[in-house]
Amino acid sequence: MMRCPNCKSKDIGKIGANQFYCWGCFIELTLSNGRLSLHQVESDGTLSSLDDLFAEEERRVNSDF
Repeated sequence: MMRCPNCKSKDIGKIGANQFYCWGCFIELTLSNGRLSLHQVESDGTLSSLDDLFAEEERRVNSDF
C-alpha cells in the first residue's frame, strides 16, 4: 500500500504514468529511478518542489510501496 511521505495518508490517486496525487495534503508525487519527487501544486497550476524538505531515505521507494 502506498503512503504519502508527507502526511502518511493512504488516499493516493494515480494521475499518470509514475505520477500520483495525495488527497490528504494535496501534493503531487512522481516516481523516477526508485525515488519520489514531491511537488506542491500552486494556484496557477505550476509545481513547486518539496524535495528539499525530505531526507533522501524518506523519498526512496520501499518494497511495500
